[in-house]
Amino acid sequence: MIKGHGDDIYQYGRPIVANFSSNIYSHADLQALKEFLKGRLEVIGSYPAPDASQLEKVLTNELHIEPDEVLVTSGATGAIYLIAQSFAGSSSAIFQPTFSEYADACRMHGHQVKSLFMLPSAREGYLLPEEVRMLWLCNPNNPTGQVVSLEELRLLLEHNPQVLFVIDQSYEDFTMKYLLTEREALERGNVLLLHSMTKRFAIPGLRLGYVTGDSALLQRLRNHHMPWVVNALALEAGEWLLQHGDVCVPKSLDAYLKETARLRERLQSLGALEVWDTDTHFMLVRLRMGKASALKEWLIQEKGILIRDASNFEGLDDTYFRIATQDPEENDLLVESIAEWLTI
Repeated sequence: MIKGHGDDIYQYGRPIVANFSSNIYSHADLQALKEFLKGRLEVIGSYPAPDASQLEKVLTNELHIEPDEVLVTSGATGAIYLIAQSFAGSSSAIFQPTFSEYADACRMHGHQVKSLFMLPSAREGYLLPEEVRMLWLCNPNNPTGQVVSLEELRLLLEHNPQVLFVIDQSYEDFTMKYLLTEREALERGNVLLLHSMTKRFAIPGLRLGYVTGDSALLQRLRNHHMPWVVNALALEAGEWLLQHGDVCVPKSLDAYLKETARLRERLQSLGALEVWDTDTHFMLVRLRMGKASALKEWLIQEKGILIRDASNFEGLDDTYFRIATQDPEENDLLVESIAEWLTI
């Protein structure tokens, strides 16, 4: 695990007034969930279910799949390490730049790791390198915010039946683009989809995720899954959120993404920034002069604003940073503050 992920507020001794560094929706209203959990604190005196079977049952009802086609994990990251362990020693390709834990988990479990900075296209017959047996793909991708189209993804699946596709859809609730469904992944038989309740409901401290896929693939994961990996309060929260979670998320995804587009345009208008296109609520930005680390430090010390220095993503250099859209007032503060820094 690398240091330098987003939301590293713990490193700084001053209050943060606007946090753009995490891809979690920072204005979620968690009050109702907190009140519910206060009334369930007695569960910490007993062991939770060793296999999270009750929460899995609730998920199967929501997703209209079978109980053996879903596996609850300790966040999507827990799923990443479990998959890497279950297929230890495999040959894995990772579509970069992306979340560093895919490569870290693979290397921990003896995978041969190959970075891909472009996916094969019609020119290559959509064929992945011959030695590849697993492809790790974040969709929408962190840190770029971009989505591999459903059409392209289907072509890759069709032409590479020998490859296990691990598709992390942690940000699936924050895009209007069409993504692979649980049902289509099940029909393919060589796809594991990762889902993040952490992201969906803005509960990073509780660590909740799940994997969906073919029952034989999930059985292989279960064979390596530690018991009691998800704590009792997280399980309680998961069941409650699946019934009441709309109180936590943005009231309108359309409005949220329109605000993202407005923020992107304002940043682009500064002239000294290259702002990547995005299909979700966060975006990758490149400074045309200066270093992201210097901008980050100045924003913290002078404005109490936190951004994500993205220089430690493979394939990116020290000019890149990532931000996630906040409220309009905070977004305007960020743009004005960066404009001020550019004049120093």
